[in-house]
Amino acid sequence: QVQLVESGGGLVHPGGSLRLSCVASGGIFSIYTMGWYRQVPEKQRELVATITGGGGTTYADSVKGRFTISRDNAKNTVYLQLNNLKPEDTAVYYCNARIPLTTISILWGQGTQVTVSS
Repeated sequence: QVQLVESGGGLVHPGGSLRLSCVASGGIFSIYTMGWYRQVPEKQRELVATITGGGGTTYADSVKGRFTISRDNAKNTVYLQLNNLKPEDTAVYYCNARIPLTTISILWGQGTQVTVSS
């Protein structure tokens, strides 16, 4: 079955770092635009970063300069490096695949929890 599996979340102090991974299985990975979203209870899921198959990236203003999205197509994996973490970054982070040049999402991961606390 096609699936996306996130990992790498955890509890860190403000200013700390984490690297999230999302591994795809069961289908073609390299053709999709991949994204990371995050969500806190009772709030809308927020787009954090995207990366196209060709390596083009976008970031939410709130994470520019702190987070970096990357992908390794040979490993069917997309990463999100989170640096200089702030308490406001606390959320469940989800991996997403969508069809290039569209807003059509085809797959979501189960999420991984990131908690930033003193």
